[in-house]
Amino acid sequence: MKKVLVIVDGIVAKKLLDRMVEANTGENSYDIIYMNDDILPSIKPSNFIFYQFDPTSLSKLVTVLNKEIHTEVLIALRSKDETINVIKNIRIKKKNIQITIYNNWGIELNDPNINSYNGIDVLANGLLEKLPNIPVVAQNIGLREGEIMEIRVPFGSTYAYRYIGSIEQKEWKIFGLYRNQKLINIKPSLILKPNDIILIIGNPKVLMQVYSAITKSHGQFPMPFGQNIYLFLDSFIQEENEILTSVKESLLLHQKLKNKELHIKITRPTSPKLISTIRDLLNSTPNVNIEIDYHNIGLKNILNNDKKRFDIGLIVLSHSLLKFKETIKQILDLKIPIYKLGESSLAKTKKTVVLLNDTKSYEQISPMIFDISSQFKTATKIFNITPIENDKDDLIEHFENLSKIFNHTIEIVSNNKNPIRELKKERNALQILPLKKAMFDTRIIDFFSTDSDLLSFDLSHFNQLLIPIIEE
Repeated sequence: MKKVLVIVDGIVAKKLLDRMVEANTGENSYDIIYMNDDILPSIKPSNFIFYQFDPTSLSKLVTVLNKEIHTEVLIALRSKDETINVIKNIRIKKKNIQITIYNNWGIELNDPNINSYNGIDVLANGLLEKLPNIPVVAQNIGLREGEIMEIRVPFGSTYAYRYIGSIEQKEWKIFGLYRNQKLINIKPSLILKPNDIILIIGNPKVLMQVYSAITKSHGQFPMPFGQNIYLFLDSFIQEENEILTSVKESLLLHQKLKNKELHIKITRPTSPKLISTIRDLLNSTPNVNIEIDYHNIGLKNILNNDKKRFDIGLIVLSHSLLKFKETIKQILDLKIPIYKLGESSLAKTKKTVVLLNDTKSYEQISPMIFDISSQFKTATKIFNITPIENDKDDLIEHFENLSKIFNHTIEIVSNNKNPIRELKKERNALQILPLKKAMFDTRIIDFFSTDSDLLSFDLSHFNQLLIPIIEE
């Protein structure tokens, strides 16, 4: 649930509050600061909390700002001076919070995190659209059913720090992006960032689902990569016990994550009895599909065929399959997260562990870490002890800010010990790390290597979730 601070007074205030109550879905929680009882709505929903005081008072405003973690602020006041003073007070405590203001006085603000709306301009634009031969705004284009939508990517969204090419766009498409009030060219390698405004087009019902997925801060993975889990099995390579364990672990994943379906693909089957045993394991679980490949067309071809057909958002692979690094390397361009099965069971997982390495990679996967931890209901432990980058203060602050937004407690471990030795001490853990091509390169064992991502990948005693990133 988003926490929004609303500061209102004057001619616009009453109509604004009435519309907020009418449009209330219960998805947001509102702190309302006002001065005059005349503007209060007749109905006061339970997710609206009202405070009556002068918002230009810094001491009083701070009590509300400190009370909750607000994701954004809406200001609609009666005068220019009041509006400027309230903005200054908020910026004293919250440097980067998104602010939307009613600006009827032409206030010029050099702040990329402030959206300004002039009431006269809005009215004029609405009247102008009624004239012939004048371009119209999005709501009057096409079928007028909402097939074009504007969405701001909030801080903490699982879509933040995702490159557009990794986002499955089925029955909808991103066709425009504004950043810092500038139109940005759309390309697959462009990374979405918090406060970006994207323009999307597609089926109106699908767009509402996309809006919900983008604006919610947790519980979405494996989106935005896809909606379903995909288990790949090769009975010619894998032992029977490993195959059955992989099926059981995938069923646990299917129960824990917010995916729609689990698809199991078995290639090169060697035993009808094994297939029968697998089907027996799946009998009591809904939304599970099993498919057998008798043609031996290879993992890359199978995944190329199945990615869109099954809307794959996560592929599950066992440790023995990952040994075939050249084969696995061929599928990395599909940009699908990989769940690497380790020696411990997901059922015993109590914590999510993250061993920080380079800032750029871990900033990209950070929202996913909290999303997955929230779905698994695990504690999150972050090791800030890798020697590659000594100064990670900004990255640690980034994780701490996300932990507040997700309302998820994190434990940060900082010391000068060997990071891999410390990681090996962990038990009943799931490690989350970026998916990098170098993990699948043939490399000689280097006892002096300091790349903790590569060294971590070679471990097998607990499960790992590898999330695609943009590498430059």
